[in-house]
Amino acid sequence: MIEGHGDDAYRYGCEIKHNFSTNVYCGFDHSALVRHLASVAGSIKRYPEPSPSSVEKVLADQKGVTARSVMVTNGATEAIYLIAQMMRGSKSCIVEPTFSEYRDACAVHGHTVCGITDMTAIPEDADAVWLCNPNNPTGQVTDSDMLRRCIECNPSVLFIIDGAYADYSMVRTMDEKEVCGYGNVILLGSLTKRFAIPGLRIGYAVANHKILDRLRAMRMPWSVNQLAIEGAKYMLAHASEYPIDATTLHSEAVRIGESLSKLGIEITPTDCNILLGRLPHGKARDLKDYLAERHGILIRDAGNFHGLSPAHFRIAPLSSSENDTLIGAIAEWLSEQ
Repeated sequence: MIEGHGDDAYRYGCEIKHNFSTNVYCGFDHSALVRHLASVAGSIKRYPEPSPSSVEKVLADQKGVTARSVMVTNGATEAIYLIAQMMRGSKSCIVEPTFSEYRDACAVHGHTVCGITDMTAIPEDADAVWLCNPNNPTGQVTDSDMLRRCIECNPSVLFIIDGAYADYSMVRTMDEKEVCGYGNVILLGSLTKRFAIPGLRIGYAVANHKILDRLRAMRMPWSVNQLAIEGAKYMLAHASEYPIDATTLHSEAVRIGESLSKLGIEITPTDCNILLGRLPHGKARDLKDYLAERHGILIRDAGNFHGLSPAHFRIAPLSSSENDTLIGAIAEWLSEQ
């Protein structure tokens, strides 16, 4: 596991006022969730469900699939490592640059790993393909029609599609019902990202039940704790109270990108709220420290993504005024270099 998946405010002694380093929406009021968790806290005196079947049923009903086709996990990360374990010793292709946990999980379980830049470059001897869609850290969405063609033309390849950021994009991606119609696709989802609750660690995998039967055989009992189960059920029941305005977030990301481009920063086009930039000079690590210490702003140094450079950084938009503060602070740093 790499250090600093995003929010590493704990590293700084100064107060972080504007956190652009995490890709989840920061505007939710979780006070009702906190009250609910307090009201059910007494349930920690007993063991949780060995397998979180109650949450799986709720998710299955909402997604229009059978409960047997849904497996809830301790964050999407548990699902990633279980899939790598299930495919132990395989040849895995990872569409990069992307979330480093795929490569890390494959390394733990003895995979031969090759990085590819797009879905048209899948080697003939590949056993699995890992795709983040929308992608972290580029924010780009792989075209659904092209993705379906790849899946159908490679029936012996397992496609693992991480859709954790699907709620942050207006571009259509493959949904759960569609995925269950294939025998070689696993779709990962994240309540962490949907509801901005990373501390509760709730993710899930959706696939044809034959695949999930194999995956369930790999998991340990009680991997999802009681408060996470209760929190997940509460958030799913109140999902309408936690809307994500993907259109506005994307518009703000584009606006930030246009402003930073004028400062000489190379911006990768994005389809969601994730924005990847490359400095014209200097290191993102130094920019990150400057912003944190001078302005209380936190960004993500993206230099430890496989295939990126020390000049790369990633941000996700906040409010319009906060975004303006970020643009001004980056301009200030560049002027001092």
